[in-house]
Amino acid sequence: QVQLVESGGGSVQAGGSLRLSCTASGNTYNSTYMGWFRQAPGKQREGVAVIRVSPGITYYSDSVKGRFTIAQDNTENTVYLQMNSLKPEDTAIYYCAATGRSWIFTPLRDAHYSTWGQGTQVTVSS
Repeated sequence: QVQLVESGGGSVQAGGSLRLSCTASGNTYNSTYMGWFRQAPGKQREGVAVIRVSPGITYYSDSVKGRFTIAQDNTENTVYLQMNSLKPEDTAIYYCAATGRSWIFTPLRDAHYSTWGQGTQVTVSS
């Protein structure tokens, strides 16, 4: 069983930056994909960025491509989401997720993920 704990959310003005962290504990060697998802009020949860743990392939939604970067630190069992040029529409609760599936054709779909963190709020003001 893997446990995920997110940190790093907060409030920032448009154009600013935040970095989210997700630290995994437990049977971390079972995690093949780890990613970040978000849910804004009244909207469905959407995939933002995912990393295939080995060999480190990354996937991004079109809405964040070029602004957000997902990275991993295997020594710390941590996945980061660096968010730059933030926009008010990025406001949401951000969740970290992990799965042990060997292959996912659509990594940004939340249905593939079985382990979730508690979420961290990101608020971007205009």
